[in-house]
Amino acid sequence: MSVKSVAHLNFRGDARAALEFYRSVFGGDLAVVTYKDAGNVQEPAEADQVMWGQVTAGNGFHVMAYDVPSRLPWDRGENSFFLSVRGETAEEITEYWQRLSAGSAVMQPLGPAQWAPLYGMLRDRFGVVWVLDVVSPYNG
Repeated sequence: MSVKSVAHLNFRGDARAALEFYRSVFGGDLAVVTYKDAGNVQEPAEADQVMWGQVTAGNGFHVMAYDVPSRLPWDRGENSFFLSVRGETAEEITEYWQRLSAGSAVMQPLGPAQWAPLYGMLRDRFGVVWVLDVVSPYNG
């Protein structure tokens, strides 16, 4: 059993540009899924924005990012990142979720999502926002 934590950066329309910039700095591979790609367009003007993206490099660099939809609050200094924990099994992620959720505010209950077998989001008792999911390869 292994777990990996990754910085998950939040933007309002700049996620793709930021990911491309980080790739130019650290090298590696860029993967991007737009809201349109995922069939999750709720605001037509945001269809081509990043619903999920990442840069991974052979040197160990890894960062994830997305564009926060306009219907959700976002402040560049207030909620500009999540801590993402990705596991290989539902059992592993469920166990972490149960422990982390003590005293937390659940923002998205742990459950299946279009892009992952299991996904959830919570703000822990210290104010840190955590995104937990089971890794699922994107085939786009």
